[in-house]
Amino acid sequence: MTSDVSALSGTGVTGSATIHANLTAPGLYAHALRRGEGRLSADGAFMAVTGQHTGRSVQDKFVVDDPESRDAVWWGKVNRPLPVENFRAFTTKVRNWLGEKPELFTQDLYAGADPAHRIRVRLVTTNAWHALFARNMFIRPPVEELAGFKPDYTILHAPEYEADPAVDGCRTGTLIALSFAARTICIAGTSYAGEIKKSIFTVMNWILPDRGVLPMHCSANLGRDGDTALFFGLSGTGKTTLSSDPERQLIGDDEHGWSDDGVFNFEGGCYAKVIKLSREAEPQIWDASHRFGAVLENVVGDDYGSLDLDDGTLTENTRACYPIEFIPNTVPGGVAGKPRTVVMLTADAFGVLPPIAKLTAAQAMYHFLSGYTARVAGTEKGLGKEPQATFSTCFGAPFLPRHPEVYGRMLAERIAKDGAEVWLVNTGWTGGAYGTGKRMSIQHTRALLRAALDGSLAKVEFETDPFFGLSIPKAVPGVPTDVLNPRNSWADKAAYDKQAKHLVSLFEQNFETFAGAVSDDVKAAAIRAAA
Repeated sequence: MTSDVSALSGTGVTGSATIHANLTAPGLYAHALRRGEGRLSADGAFMAVTGQHTGRSVQDKFVVDDPESRDAVWWGKVNRPLPVENFRAFTTKVRNWLGEKPELFTQDLYAGADPAHRIRVRLVTTNAWHALFARNMFIRPPVEELAGFKPDYTILHAPEYEADPAVDGCRTGTLIALSFAARTICIAGTSYAGEIKKSIFTVMNWILPDRGVLPMHCSANLGRDGDTALFFGLSGTGKTTLSSDPERQLIGDDEHGWSDDGVFNFEGGCYAKVIKLSREAEPQIWDASHRFGAVLENVVGDDYGSLDLDDGTLTENTRACYPIEFIPNTVPGGVAGKPRTVVMLTADAFGVLPPIAKLTAAQAMYHFLSGYTARVAGTEKGLGKEPQATFSTCFGAPFLPRHPEVYGRMLAERIAKDGAEVWLVNTGWTGGAYGTGKRMSIQHTRALLRAALDGSLAKVEFETDPFFGLSIPKAVPGVPTDVLNPRNSWADKAAYDKQAKHLVSLFEQNFETFAGAVSDDVKAAAIRAAA
């Protein structure tokens, strides 16, 4: 603990009586419990409830319309502009509000495991548990590096402060505002800790392209012979499950950079969704969530702290945040070599995409820009019986401050330069759409991935499907041939054809949003209806 003003240097916050700077987990636990911020689980994890906001407030996120960055920002639904004068006035009020608090908590942390491409982040918050979340989530510098720590970016975290839409130019009392010019993030009106994590991911997505580094929303692991693999995919596609392989080391589960030297994790922790988590299916995440040092968000427990991970009373988006070292078999330092394999995951609930397909460089960019998966009833509220297609460009549209084509071109260049093989893997339905068919066998998916990762799958004979133009392997050991070609798994071939044409039309509609900014080879690789 310190009251030294240097703990707030670069933040613009002054006047706090007590500053708790860079406390470790035991100290943050003590203050969080003293302040009544939450309670302990029976296993020693810290349990916090975030109130009204149990997920990211996407519509309340704004990017400051700074003249220096204006022309490069991808304006629209993802990045809403906030006038510079509004941001300055708002952050002044937030700084004054923070300065009036009797105590504050600060954490000095890194984002980016590669020292050549990391940034220094200083968090100022009113709550000890939010400081613990950030400490778990980001990379903790050695103690000797803290003395001269100067932040590149500052997070002003004021969860209890309510913005005024009429004055501040926002939509509600919640406002998440990011200024690249001021290198400041202001988070107000929400206690959901994921806003802290994803605000810095947005920053990394902004700064790294100018350094020639591709930022990616993906997991990554490392094989025994030093082969790196990347796994892109939206929620529910199996990104975390499939990258957690006892025969391979985990580099990271969510955010990475791809540089001339290889792949590096942005983070020092994991933020796992734990609703209906079972010890049998996900033993590593289970164990990490049931120990001292972990932060549990909106997880339900009884009076004695025994957890009920099946209880979604507060939200289906229950979360556990813990340092990555809580997971065994990880890559020390979070840095590995250039990827040999890139996997793009989708959970196709229409049941018409193959379980695996080999992509050309142009197809890889197309599917990367498309970012397709399909949601079904039971995965999100408000969904009916029919699958709903979801396209999230670059598998992470909410976190992209630049135009998607920037990241798409970089991916294509990286694949070409480093010679990575790219595969599209469907973990969704086979033998019919959702409600008729069945979920793809995890054993079949793992067998296909093993063959892709060891290089043997690239050597088999392929055929091209007539609807999506994808190269499908004709035979793979351990996988029935009728599964490899999805049409063969449907009893009603006419129904398959109809469903495939429907999904093709959805891809076509989505492609219109970026067709004008891609190269001719990508346009040629686009999925389109037969003439």
